[in-house]
Amino acid sequence: QLKLVESGGGLVQPGGSLRLSCAAPGFSLEHYAVAWFRQAPGKERESIACIDWRDPSTYYAGSVKGRFYISRVNAINTVYLHMNSLIPEDTAVYYCAAGEDYGLDVPYDYWGQGTQVTVSS
Repeated sequence: QLKLVESGGGLVQPGGSLRLSCAAPGFSLEHYAVAWFRQAPGKERESIACIDWRDPSTYYAGSVKGRFYISRVNAINTVYLHMNSLIPEDTAVYYCAAGEDYGLDVPYDYWGQGTQVTVSS
């Protein structure tokens, strides 16, 4: 079964940047759409970015558009979330997910375990 592994989280100061990685060891992500979600304490999970395996098309939630950028390198089965101009409100556990459908409001079949991002001075 496809398993996803996130990495790259950590503590960063406001205004800083981080790059999260989503890998699928032993599996190919080439024909899957991949999305990033996040969940802050006491809040519902939020879908923030997704990338299709074709084109590839991308889409962003308004809360991160213009600051975050999603990309993929199919040759190494990895999807990245580049996060810039981070603010404390970006503090959350970040998850990647893969599925056959592309979009921020579609179900995804495979999920990672999450990586913590904390934005604080």
